[in-house]
Parts: sequence; C-alpha cells; structure tokens
Amino acid sequence: MSAEPRDIRDLARFLSQREDLGLDEVFLEGLTREQVLRAAGGARREARQPSGLSSRETVGTDPKERGSAELPVPEVASASEVDLAGFEYSELAVVAESCQRCRLAKGRTRVVFSDGNPQARLMVVGEAPGANEDRTGLPFVGQAGKFLDLLLASVDLSRKDSVYICNVLKCRPPGNRDPMADEIEHCSPFLKRQIALVAPEVIVAVGTFAAQLLTGTNHPLGKLRGTVYAYEGVPLVVTYHPAALLRNAGWTRSTWDDFQLLRQVMDGS
Repeated sequence: MSAEPRDIRDLARFLSQREDLGLDEVFLEGLTREQVLRAAGGARREARQPSGLSSRETVGTDPKERGSAELPVPEVASASEVDLAGFEYSELAVVAESCQRCRLAKGRTRVVFSDGNPQARLMVVGEAPGANEDRTGLPFVGQAGKFLDLLLASVDLSRKDSVYICNVLKCRPPGNRDPMADEIEHCSPFLKRQIALVAPEVIVAVGTFAAQLLTGTNHPLGKLRGTVYAYEGVPLVVTYHPAALLRNAGWTRSTWDDFQLLRQVMDGS
C-alpha cells in the first residue's frame, strides 16, 4: 500500500526532526527514504505555520477501532495518599521538595517535580529523572528531552503551552538504574495527586514503568501500546520513552503511530 501525499508530508516532517537530532535511521513501512527526503523541504515550511488543535488532520487507525480498556489502578500506600489528598498544587510542590520518603532523597541534587503548563490538556508521565534532570530540576532535558519536544511538535503540541510533564519518580535513581518497587510505591501518591490537580483531558505514559503503573498491569510495553486505556476516567495512551528511541531506531515508526493515536484522542476522533 503506497503512502498518501499527506502521510508523506507528515512523515517527512518527523524525519527532518530526527535529522535535526543527528539521527539518520528511520523505519517507515511503505515509504522510501528518497520519497521522504523529496518532501522534507515542504514539510519544514508547513511546520513553521501555526495550526490549531481542532484543525489538525491525523493519520492512523481510529482509536475506537484500536480498542479501549478500563484497567484497575494499582494500590499505593493509603496513608501517604491521605497525607497528600488535601494539598493544592503549590503546596504539593513544596512538600515534594522536602520529601524524605525513600532512599533516593539522600543522593539527589534537585527534586524534579514538573515542567510545562499545569492547565494543559495533555499530561506526559515519564519514569524517573536522569543526571541532566537532577542537575536542572526539570524533567526531560538533554537529548531525550529534545526528542520528546520534537515528537510533541510533530502533532502540534509544545511543553510551554499545551503540555504538562512529570515523572513517576521525583528523584534520580543512582546511576540511572530502573526504579525499584518500593520507590514507586512511595512516590506514586505525588503523581496521583498531580493528576487530580492538573485534571488533564488525556495522559500519555512514556516508558515501561510509567505505562505499567498507570495501566495497572505488568505487561511488556510492546503489548500495551496501540490501545486507549483509562486512568481514573482519563484516556491514556502509552508509548516508548524517548531515551529508548535514541538507542533503538527500529521503534521510531511505532512511536510515530502512538503519537498519531494520541492526536486522534485529543481531537475526539
């Protein structure tokens, strides 16, 4: 099946963004690299023009056809939830700054609470801060953060205006290791309260730990993606972490599909 001209323009823009990051590999079914490169110039020009959320054309399968599932929300420490339930947003951030609930507090430089717009329609939930995030106090900085920004831009979103970004863990695990179960348990009440206060219309979980926590399963990410779930009634899409894409270029097309699904959900398709 050959790609439609509109699809070529959209995919060309995504490729041009990857090239801005110095990433040469891209895997696009039914579309040659030559086709994309021929369309890239026009795609770059289109990307400079403003586009409203409601007018954006999308590609991909209708989310309703992909399937939707309401999955159980994982249990977290109930006492901690009660502790945070009454806090407003500014108070929650202050409490997080002084948190000593787990071992990660001893080794952190900065608490990484959030970035973006607390009134945004979309909430991006990542896994844990890395070295750059620990230094700056902001989630998704460095090359992975730039990649996330480009993925968001490919569906006409930006962290400054239309996205709120946070992580499951607010402190960096030493050596950028995976989060441990008890660390997730201690930090989950902060995330749960953030979701309640921000009240996003859509959530996207990036990375295995964020996806498993918010879907309430232990399934591999590859099996979770492609479906619209619901977290406390909020539509939830899951996808690969940008840092993983930098190591595994073969997941690029899948991530592109996930962001098209996200765009469709936000447009009410």
